[in-house]
Amino acid sequence: MVNWAIEALFKADVTELMLVTGGTHAGEFFRLLGNGHEHGIHRLFYAYQDKPGGIAEALGLAERFGRGGRIVVMLADNVVEQSLVPAVENFRAQERGGRILLAKLDEPEHLRHLGVAELDGDRVTRIVEKPADPPSEYAVTGIYFYDEQVWDVLPTLEPSGRGELEITDVNNWYVGQGQMEYDVLEGFWGDAGESIEAYYEVNDFVRANGANKEWSKASS
Repeated sequence: MVNWAIEALFKADVTELMLVTGGTHAGEFFRLLGNGHEHGIHRLFYAYQDKPGGIAEALGLAERFGRGGRIVVMLADNVVEQSLVPAVENFRAQERGGRILLAKLDEPEHLRHLGVAELDGDRVTRIVEKPADPPSEYAVTGIYFYDEQVWDVLPTLEPSGRGELEITDVNNWYVGQGQMEYDVLEGFWGDAGESIEAYYEVNDFVRANGANKEWSKASS
């Protein structure tokens, strides 16, 4: 599954990566990916999260890799049909702040299990986790863009009720500053880590339709 995430980033000209992993199978990633050159990655670094501490904690492990610059975070179980190029280019043109990728979902029941964004024009005004009454049809995917402010935000986070540092708190900091923008993904988006059913749905889709399709300005 991680291959699809790496391919998505590589095709969007993101070629310096840090893979944060944990658990007992971390060595499998090293054996699979090596130094990343076979996958088009110029430089590939690794970090180990010794216990489940949340996505924001995992991002903090990449501080030495990313401090002083901008960073894109992609959860490796997220799969997209279309290219990330437009979102990456939009973020590079963005003066400051963060950017999230949204997926429009038609099923309210599905939205109730995800983070959902409330929108006002090109700004995100609120992100609600697992809302009983979703404020929009737009789910927050596991693809986030942050400017250098993120490295100052992370140390201010407090663990949530489940004892983890939540990436939603990072996103809502940017929302509170009026600095969170967004793109809506075209085509299919799947979170293979959401459930067993989602895992098979993602794999079936990729098998039938592919992922990370090539992008050109003529097709946008």
